[in-house]
Amino acid sequence: MAVSELTDLNQALRKYFGYDHFRGDQEEIINNILEGKNTFVIMPTGGGKSMCYQLPALLSEGTAIVVSPLIALMKNQVDAIRNVSEDDAVAHVLNSSLSKGDINRVKEDIVSGKTKLLYVAPESLTKQANIDFFTSVPISFFAIDEAHCISEWGHDFRPEYRRLREIFEAISSVPIIALTATATPKVQQDIQKNLNMGDARLFKASFNRDNLYYEVLPKREIEKDIIKYIRTQAGKSGIIYCLSRKKVEQLAELLRVNGINALAYHAGMDAATRARHQDMFLMEEVDVIVATIAFGMGIDKPDVRYVIHHDIPKSLESYYQETGRAGRDGGEGECIAFYSYKDIEKLEKFLQGKPVAEQEIGRQLLFEIVSYAETSICRRKYLLHYFGEEYDDSKCSEMCDNCKHPKEKMEGKEFVVKLLKAVLELKEMQRAKHMCSFMVGEETAEIISYKHNELSVFASGKEKDKVFWNAVIRQCLVSGLISKDIETYGILKMTEKGEDFIGNPTSFILVKEHDYSEGGDEDIMLAQSGNKDAFDEVLYQALLDLRKQLSREKNIPPFVIFQEPSLKDMCFQYPITKEEMTNIQGVGQGKAQRYGAPFLALISNYVDENEIERPQDMVVKSLVNKSGLKVQLIMNIDKKLPLEDIGRAQGKSFEEIIEEIEMIVQSGTRVNIDYYINDILDDDNQEEIYDYFSEAETDSIEDAYKEFDGDYSEEELRLMRIKFMSEMAN
Repeated sequence: MAVSELTDLNQALRKYFGYDHFRGDQEEIINNILEGKNTFVIMPTGGGKSMCYQLPALLSEGTAIVVSPLIALMKNQVDAIRNVSEDDAVAHVLNSSLSKGDINRVKEDIVSGKTKLLYVAPESLTKQANIDFFTSVPISFFAIDEAHCISEWGHDFRPEYRRLREIFEAISSVPIIALTATATPKVQQDIQKNLNMGDARLFKASFNRDNLYYEVLPKREIEKDIIKYIRTQAGKSGIIYCLSRKKVEQLAELLRVNGINALAYHAGMDAATRARHQDMFLMEEVDVIVATIAFGMGIDKPDVRYVIHHDIPKSLESYYQETGRAGRDGGEGECIAFYSYKDIEKLEKFLQGKPVAEQEIGRQLLFEIVSYAETSICRRKYLLHYFGEEYDDSKCSEMCDNCKHPKEKMEGKEFVVKLLKAVLELKEMQRAKHMCSFMVGEETAEIISYKHNELSVFASGKEKDKVFWNAVIRQCLVSGLISKDIETYGILKMTEKGEDFIGNPTSFILVKEHDYSEGGDEDIMLAQSGNKDAFDEVLYQALLDLRKQLSREKNIPPFVIFQEPSLKDMCFQYPITKEEMTNIQGVGQGKAQRYGAPFLALISNYVDENEIERPQDMVVKSLVNKSGLKVQLIMNIDKKLPLEDIGRAQGKSFEEIIEEIEMIVQSGTRVNIDYYINDILDDDNQEEIYDYFSEAETDSIEDAYKEFDGDYSEEELRLMRIKFMSEMAN
């Protein structure tokens, strides 16, 4: 490769970028490219990957072609390079957004030798006219940014990336540099194989970002929690990631209604609006961007102080890359993810209808993100293990929620031995889900068909449940006693270390896993930066006693008055007026009016006697259109329209409509759905279920389902609970 006269790299670094020193392996990587060798760089977000191809491009004769997946990313990179040069022609973009005149200008600058970096979308590179043009001009090297897009196991697979090698060969035989911020060993192997880069020198930086704090929270009152959190981060920049465009729009609007300077960003917006929103965020005219994953890959904003995941992403690679937007300047960066298994089920549904191999890969990636969310071991250790890096969790220094608030631990040697023996007994041919069923003695169709229920170690762990065995599997994987064969979509294999452990078992400390199911891990509240509010046990007990007393006086079940989550919220917010009571979870005006007075009196006295400083008034306003839809829903019920038709009209599923009616009734509004219930249940059945709820200690649908031995569907029980709560509580 021909190189210009300015070959002292430190001198060049100072001249173009104003830095005195290279970071990490940058200098070695650049020398490798300048020597004309294929290069593979795996470096975390914020590690300085761009420099690895920008500087050698400026020093080499000809134009470097940089393949990049996003227009936003290209725009950002081109602006940055133009800032270090006297001539804007030094860097250009070639993609579908350009006019014919723009394309001709770009080609003229390349032919004249002015353009050192050309950012190209893979789709543009595959056009024959462009291939013909590139063969006629000197090319210095090819760079592939976001190279994980090549791999089906990568989090952002793009089929057009698979054709890059043949296109490069058609253009020129110059060296290739592939760069990515996320690559598991499997993805790494896939990239090298597909690009025919087996000879490439690999540079892999540590994936540890020790300035980032990781936390996973249960997804319950998520909008309220997000608003509370952002209000503690006044004036700081943050990104919130959502999976759907609709949710992005709704959340951005909700934040604005609540006085937070936020904008939306997603691929469905027109290019001009997207670019404007991105620039406003970079220029600090707006504090928060709510975005789909289309945002962030091109954002080189060093001082993003927090990244919130409203929805858990589809893979750990996505999660790592998106959290990597925080604290790129080495300053604080908080990464908060909200997790509910319901979101995983939704993502699994999206996989249906795809080719079988794609479904299997998708499920395996989802399994990994679930394991990360539910684990109670150091999150940093788990994350780095996924990327093939060992980490000593004593160095985490409470920079993840699991190290900051450690869960219960126990000696697990005997359980580990049982698991390892079962893995061998099943010939190292099964995945985690099958192993968990096998350990607890669950006779699934698969277990029976394989005759695994006839093996001597079947049900050897029946004293524990599947959640426990899942935890044992995860912790054995991270400790290297077993491994997961990715080629066969996650089959568990024994390692040499595991075989040694069976022969000579030593102490193995197991950590109790989180339970993010409804009602599980109730102690988990917002805990970032020491902002955790202390739960008031004394007040909670007093409220429970008052509720019990009122339930006896009124002869109604306690949950009809206020449900436990409402009482718990009172112990954080200390409401002393009716208006404040309506801001409590599950309490609307009707409930506050009917039952609020004695509770408000008790709390008011308690606050005075104990000189309690109440949290700052926290009123989360709802979106106007949301309350409009609620009114519309009630009006349609008054018109006795079928619930399915109401749902269709509002673009919602039947399940979502029932959830909305439950929330309306919970907050104290009376809703009459007798017309609908009468069509599906006769009077005797209705009376039987109604009587059950009248005497039940809890309003749990699961308990009711068990009580009736499955005679009634979950849907029927929920509808009857709505009728009962509406008549009794409101």
